[in-house]
Amino acid sequence: MLIYIYTPFCGTCTVARSMLAKIESVHGIDIFYEMNASLYPEFMQENKIESVPCLLIKEGNEVKEKVYAFQSTGNIYNYLMIYKPELFATH
Repeated sequence: MLIYIYTPFCGTCTVARSMLAKIESVHGIDIFYEMNASLYPEFMQENKIESVPCLLIKEGNEVKEKVYAFQSTGNIYNYLMIYKPELFATH
């Protein structure tokens, strides 16, 4: 599960979301769940989310990675190749 965590008035979050939107557009599917950090303070504490934007990568109940530096669309693709390889399977 890939959860994009943001707050509404965060400029960096807006830039990060546009990167994720481009990726979803290329694949033609929704890939990332979205969570407004302001509405879920307990979740933020339980998962030790330090800042936004954050791409929280979970498998089951286990946190695999927390990505805070989105850097580029290519960087996010590196994580997708590891955690969502089915996006790149040729049919």
